[in-house]
Parts: sequence; C-alpha cells; structure tokens
Amino acid sequence: MARMRDGWSLGDAPSLDGRVAIVTGATGGIGYETALGLARRGATTILASRNQAKGDSAVARIRRALPKADARFEALDLNSLASVARFADRIQAAHPAIAILVNNAGVMGFPQRLLTEDGFERQIGVNYLAHFALTARLSHALQQAEGGGRVVEVASLAHRRATLDLGDLQSERDYNPFRAYGQSKLAMLVFAIELERRSLQHGWKLCSVAAHPGWSRTDIVFNGPGQGAPGLKEKVMAFGFNALAQSARDGALPSLFAAMAAEAKGGGYYGPTLLAETRGPVGPSVIMPQAADPATASRLWTLSEQLTGVSFGQSSEAG
Repeated sequence: MARMRDGWSLGDAPSLDGRVAIVTGATGGIGYETALGLARRGATTILASRNQAKGDSAVARIRRALPKADARFEALDLNSLASVARFADRIQAAHPAIAILVNNAGVMGFPQRLLTEDGFERQIGVNYLAHFALTARLSHALQQAEGGGRVVEVASLAHRRATLDLGDLQSERDYNPFRAYGQSKLAMLVFAIELERRSLQHGWKLCSVAAHPGWSRTDIVFNGPGQGAPGLKEKVMAFGFNALAQSARDGALPSLFAAMAAEAKGGGYYGPTLLAETRGPVGPSVIMPQAADPATASRLWTLSEQLTGVSFGQSSEAG
C-alpha cells in the first residue's frame, strides 16, 4: 500500500506473524483491502462473509499477491444470529487466541425496509447488532491474545448527522433508508467507545478502536440502493459518489491503522484528515456529541444485549 503523503502507511505496522485476525465483509472493497493488509504483515487472516464463491475468489487473489499468505474464508451471515454463533464457536475451537477483529461488513440504503432472519431492520441488524453479538461471543478469545486483542469498529461520516432513536431502533414507525444507515453507523461508533470504557472498568484484556474510510469506492452504495430497481436519484448518487471517492485501498488505511498502529488509542476514532475527512492521510476524526454520551451508550448496550440474547459481560468475565 502506497504511503499517503507523509502519513502512516502499512510499512509502519508491526509484524503479525503467528497472530490471528478476522475481517467481516472481506470479500471485496475495503474489507478485502483490510484483509490483504493484515495478511501482508503476516497475520493468519480469516475472511468472514456469506458468499462462498466470492470468499474463495478473494482468498485466491490474496494468495496470488502473497504466495506465502495464511488466509482462508469462513462463512458468516450477519443476517442471522445463529450463523454468528456457529461462526464464533468454529473460530474459537480452532483459534483460542484472536489478536484482531475488524467489524467491517455493512449494507446501505435499501429503498424498502427489509428484515434480517431475526426480524431486525436489516441495516441496524447487519451493520451493528450482529457485530455486537460477534464481538461478545469472541471476547474470550480476544482476551487470550498476547497483550490483549484489538476490536475495530468501522463507522462512517454518516454518523455526523445521525441520531439514535432507542425507542424505534428498528425504524418501524418511520423508515428512511439513509437515516437508518446513519443510525446503524452511529451505533457502531457508540459501541466502540462504550466497549473501551467497559474494558477499562472491568479489566478486560482488549482494546476497542473505531475507524471510518472517508469517501471510498466500494460496492456498498450499489448494493443498497441497487436493491429493488433503484430510481434515477439513487443511480446518480452512486455514480457521483464513486467518481469523487478515493480507492478502496486508501479507504482501508484507517482500519489498518486502528488494527495495528501503536499510536491508535483505545476509544479513539480514526479516518482521513483532508477535505472534511473524505480522503488523505490517517489521523484522529471528529466524534460528534451524540456518539459520546455515556447515558445513551449504556442504554444502547443494555438494549443490544436484550435484542441479541448475548450478554457481553458474562462472555468477557468468563475469560
């Protein structure tokens, strides 16, 4: 990965030889570039996603680029909490210690309100609730990593204008595609900060860091509005966004920084630093007040445990 001006680059990252890293949504775009970067630093890299064919293709691409890479695909459908549980059980059985978990996968902007297998509005369900459950289920293995594990929550610039409606987290009263997306990404940032706070409070051996890719060319804009015969507005938006955006490789740099850099602080939020954080070298990002309210974070945490049926505290304290 090329150095972005005088900023942090992948060459500045430490060796990850012998350490295990997981990236969700890793078969394309920023997730793939994140997995490639981790593999380049020597990590045993698990590409977690729902599509076997795309997963096999992504692993083959990594191995062509890095013939000695230790990378493999593992099926994970974030539309299903049962799939999350099966994935966590398989991974922990094979890897008692996990050094890095990058919660990257996401969906965006479905024109109609769609549901996950568990009945959650799909954006909050896939982007946030499934990742909350996955992190909780893997928390024991994360704490077994040498020096403690690191969790990276991939948020978005969309959090800036978003609000958390904990009384209607599922957008049942009033569904708006991009409001629901913004809420899901705000929830990810709130979770990242609250996970670090609770980790310090309870002495959990893990570090939680958030990142965002700025404006980056990925499939997410097309995969959301692209569902269900998008209109001209959605097509123009997607085309314009990708025409102005930086590459997925550059967009992955904040996630890689959050996952590996010694300078990345627990509870921190990192992204591009130029042009209103849409592109450029990695540095600290703006956290809006609605993402940093402890009372809201505590309520979201409790609600997330209730909705997913996973008690993060029990899972972590057992470790």
